[in-house]
Amino acid sequence: MTAPSEAAALRHPEKANNPVHPAPRKPEWLRVKAPMSREYQETRDLMRRLNLHTVCEEAACPNIGECWKQKHATVMILGSVCTRACAFCNVATGKPDQLDPHEPEHVGEAVAELGLSHVVVTSVDRDDLDDGGAGHFARVIRAIRAHAPGTTIEVLTPDFLRKDGAVETVVEARPDVYNHNLETVPRLYRPVRPGARYFASMQLLARVKELDPAMFTKSGIMVGLGETRDEVLQVMDDMRAADVDFLTIGQYLQPTPRHHPVDRFVPPAEFAEYRQHALGKGFLMVSASPLTRSSYHAGDDFQRLRAARETQLHGSAPTA
Repeated sequence: MTAPSEAAALRHPEKANNPVHPAPRKPEWLRVKAPMSREYQETRDLMRRLNLHTVCEEAACPNIGECWKQKHATVMILGSVCTRACAFCNVATGKPDQLDPHEPEHVGEAVAELGLSHVVVTSVDRDDLDDGGAGHFARVIRAIRAHAPGTTIEVLTPDFLRKDGAVETVVEARPDVYNHNLETVPRLYRPVRPGARYFASMQLLARVKELDPAMFTKSGIMVGLGETRDEVLQVMDDMRAADVDFLTIGQYLQPTPRHHPVDRFVPPAEFAEYRQHALGKGFLMVSASPLTRSSYHAGDDFQRLRAARETQLHGSAPTA
């Protein structure tokens, strides 16, 4: 049997020489049941049949059992190998896959077959592509519209290495929600997210609103990486300055001993406090809990997000 540190080196050769940080024991509030349901297996089989990747599997999401039981899956496009090596992420890094020209059509088919009312589409970073993969995102959005016109679409994009016209291409395809995660506070970008720039990501979110003020924007961070409370509150202020509508905050979980260590496990009460601060700063929606992830309960959250905007605009919740 391969030891955890050896398995990490096989999946993440770029991290093979990283120091080993054994993951601390999870507290009770972070423990979840292993996936075993029939619906989980059906969702897994469909993804295999259509040769699709999901961030649920690639990033070892703790909520996969619950989400797949409900036939909710976050599709990961542009291959399964990332061109960056973020210290928090479990997605494999290396020479990227060839783009699959049939992937947009397969995603559309999967969304229709699962009967999704809301779908989240994310990707690996593809810094090797001229547009960072923005055109592929747009083709996937159009394919979903063709196969499942009643499905609302949320995209979770990379920063496209700040390539000209990339954000514009995705916004022009008109997803219902544009998500781009900041992941952590500015001070921790170098050790945690070295291939990205905090203010470039913030500018991306602001640019989406410039292009389409009606489009919902969303961003998230992890806590437990070594950030301070004041730094988290400052990120909230920066997001509101960019008119971000929806904030997610979740606990960082160390994928392997060679990834960035967990600084601490943040108790649920602190997440509740962060949520109240964020709502007070004007976010339409806030999801903050130890198990919160960008796409966790995304469909239900989208309905609440839309209702919150109606309330903001008209002073009362919609009747339907």
